[in-house]
Amino acid sequence: MSAFSDFAALRSRLASAPGPHADARAGAEARNAQLTKPPAALGRLEDLAIWYASWRGTDRPQITAPQVIVFAGNHGVTAQGVSAFPAEVTAQMVLNFEAGGAAINQLAKAAGARLDVHALDLDRPTGDFTQGPAMSEADCVAALCRGWNAVDPSSDLLVVGEMGIGNTTSAAAIACALFGGEAGDWTGRGTGVDDAGLANKTRVVAEGVARHGGGDGLETLARLGGRELAGMAGAIARARVERIPVILDGFICSAAAACLMKTEASALDHVVAGHLSAEGAHGRLLDALGKAPLLSLGMRLGEGSGAALAIQVLKGAVACHSGMATFAEAGVSDS
Repeated sequence: MSAFSDFAALRSRLASAPGPHADARAGAEARNAQLTKPPAALGRLEDLAIWYASWRGTDRPQITAPQVIVFAGNHGVTAQGVSAFPAEVTAQMVLNFEAGGAAINQLAKAAGARLDVHALDLDRPTGDFTQGPAMSEADCVAALCRGWNAVDPSSDLLVVGEMGIGNTTSAAAIACALFGGEAGDWTGRGTGVDDAGLANKTRVVAEGVARHGGGDGLETLARLGGRELAGMAGAIARARVERIPVILDGFICSAAAACLMKTEASALDHVVAGHLSAEGAHGRLLDALGKAPLLSLGMRLGEGSGAALAIQVLKGAVACHSGMATFAEAGVSDS
C-alpha cells in the first residue's frame, strides 16, 4: 500500500479508513456470553477481547504476530536546555536497541513480538520551535511515511515507541496546543530536570504554543513535534487503515496519537492505552483521548516499554476468549 505525498492525502486516508467488523463483534459478544464463567467475571478482559475481535474480523481471534517499532529523532529545541541529558544519547541508545541491550528488547522478546528500530535523520535535528517551526510539511510527511512504511501489514498487533532527547518538551507543547490550558499543566520533568530546569522547560513550551498554536493535528505535529513523533503517528495511521489494533505507550506516544485524533475523530478507534506513565500530564492526556490505561506501574522510560508489557494483558484477554470452552462444550449447566 502506497503512502501519501502531503497532509491532505493523509487526511483523506484517515477519513476513508474502514471501521471494525460488525459481524465479528456480534459473534464475539455471543461467544463471550456462552463461556464457562459468570457474566462479566473477567471484567475488562472481556471488553478487550471483543474489541480486538471486531478489528481482526473474527469472533475467535488469536495474537500470533505482534510488532513493536521504536522510532528515534533529535530535537533542535534541546538548545534551550530542556533536558537533563545531551542529544548524543539518542544515537547511543539506538545502538543499544540494535544490540539488544535495552528494556524494550527484553519486554518485546517476553511478549513474543518482533522489534524494529528506525533512526530518523539523527544528524539533522528538527528546528528549535521557539524560533520557527520544528519541521516543514515536507519533512513531517517524510517522517510520517517512514512510520507508515515501517508497519508489517501481516502483523496482528502494533506497539510504537520512541527515543529522542527533548521529546517530552515537544509532547507537552503538542498537548497544550491541541487541548488548551497552561503550559505548566502539561510540562513535566521528563528525564529528571530540577526545579529550575522545569521552569525553563515550561517557558519553552509556552513560547512554542504561543508561536505555533491554532493548526489541526498534523499542522501542530509539524510545528511542535519531532520526527520520531511523526513516525509513531504514521505507523498508527497505517495500522488504522489495515485494521491492526494498537497499544499506546506513554506521554510522548499519546501526544503523537492525539495529532491523528485532532485530524480525524475516528483515527484512534483501533487503539487502547497500554499504561499510565509517571509523567505528570499523561493521565490528563489519556482523559482527553478517552482512553483508560491497562496498567499503572509508575513507568516513565518510553521506548514503547509500557505498551510492550501490556501486550501480555491483551494476549491473556484474547486467549481466554478464544480458548475457553462454552457451557455446552464443557457440559456445564449455565443456569
